[in-house]
Amino acid sequence: MKPGPLIMLLIGTILTLVGVGLVAAGTVAAIANGVQGRDGYFSSRTAEFSTDGYALTSPTLGPVTSADVPAPLNLDIARIRLEATGADSGGVFVGIASAADVADYLAGVDHTEVRGIRTDPFRVRYADVPGSVRPEAPAEQDIWVASASGAGSQELTWRVQPGSWALVVMNADADPAVTVDMQAGVRSGLLAPAAATLLIIGILTLLIGLALVILGVLGLGRGGPAPSSRPEATVPVVPAEPDLPGADYPARLTGRLDPDLSRALWLVKWILVIPHLIVLFFLWVGFAVSTVVAGFAILFTGRYPRAIFTYNVGVLRWNWRVGFYAYSALGTDRYPPFSLAATDYPADLEVDYPAHLSHGLVLVKWWLLVLPHLFIVAIITGGAWSWTWSRNDDAAWTRTTDSGFSLLGLLVLIAAVILLFSGRYRRGLFNLIIGLNRWFYRVVVYAALMRDEYPPFRLDQGPLDPGSLAAPPAAPGVDSPS
Repeated sequence: MKPGPLIMLLIGTILTLVGVGLVAAGTVAAIANGVQGRDGYFSSRTAEFSTDGYALTSPTLGPVTSADVPAPLNLDIARIRLEATGADSGGVFVGIASAADVADYLAGVDHTEVRGIRTDPFRVRYADVPGSVRPEAPAEQDIWVASASGAGSQELTWRVQPGSWALVVMNADADPAVTVDMQAGVRSGLLAPAAATLLIIGILTLLIGLALVILGVLGLGRGGPAPSSRPEATVPVVPAEPDLPGADYPARLTGRLDPDLSRALWLVKWILVIPHLIVLFFLWVGFAVSTVVAGFAILFTGRYPRAIFTYNVGVLRWNWRVGFYAYSALGTDRYPPFSLAATDYPADLEVDYPAHLSHGLVLVKWWLLVLPHLFIVAIITGGAWSWTWSRNDDAAWTRTTDSGFSLLGLLVLIAAVILLFSGRYRRGLFNLIIGLNRWFYRVVVYAALMRDEYPPFRLDQGPLDPGSLAAPPAAPGVDSPS
């Protein structure tokens, strides 16, 4: 592979992912700003707080900086709204003051600090501060930057400022035993500018990333060999069996079983393929982006851009070689090459380049027409999933998710265990595994818009694809079908 296009693909992928993240964050901020509304608040549910002491206090509120430092750009960073309803007929007091003034006011006073709140299930963690001094009436103090006092529900609104602040809740007459129902709300004036900034930067980053990905794909595609472009009428068939099913399908997957497989190497192949998996991550991002570009090209021109086609076939070929080496087949111990091109590796994939593709079919075949095959592919490559809902000791509902092996994974595991103890790979099992992989890749080729021919509902087993010219020689020392 050429280093220049590959570097562009790597950088483009990183920028694309960063751009997607920024756009997602900006979208969330924009939605939150819309839900918040001009005068709205994000509000908690009403909850009861209580203490036998004279006051309830909160941990430090607001950014802990000098109170003399103004808010950045004089922005309305956040506003807090508190609504308190006291159980005492004498009324409730709620106020906010600097943490130092609150400490002086409640010095020697028996009170309780709220250290933490758990929402599901609701639970408050308190810390009692003992004392013997009776405090003066809170409303008579001049320390409060915001306060409300009286019978019934009292509401306090405070614009968060730099400094170290504390919330105090008491009975209005400063009697002990405080019980209050409280609801808190918050709104921020930063959501709108933050959403706009994130969206603008995210969209620009995403566009630059996508452009680099496409340039990288085109560079890698032009640098590779031209895809097969045989006329439809000359698709080869096996001469001995001219009516062999599957010989006419334009995507051909092959895999030749290594006769000298190691008994135990498969136990560590998951480590050995890590470099390939890292590269494939970036290649698959390019595959996804270029497939979208190819879809628009097909819609308007009826042709799949040749460089993108070459690249995408190369990605599928690379993926199949790694899977054949590792846990899609375990068919060889020969390490896969780092190449998009066809090599002499025992696993290969070829797709004929289409002379013309349907303009309208591109709109439906990748999601609607392929649905029947996707159900089968889900059985072949997807695990069995189940969800169980239960209630815990706190009467809260929790969901437990269980998963199992896919059909292909289970068969490969059985083959691996047999290989471990007998040193032999059962030929019949290998043929079935290759057939399942062949089905999967045919569906991927169709869903990736490379061909208009619908994949057959047929399990073409064996190392040789029916569309290949000649069968490989039988590997000596390998089990024959039993």
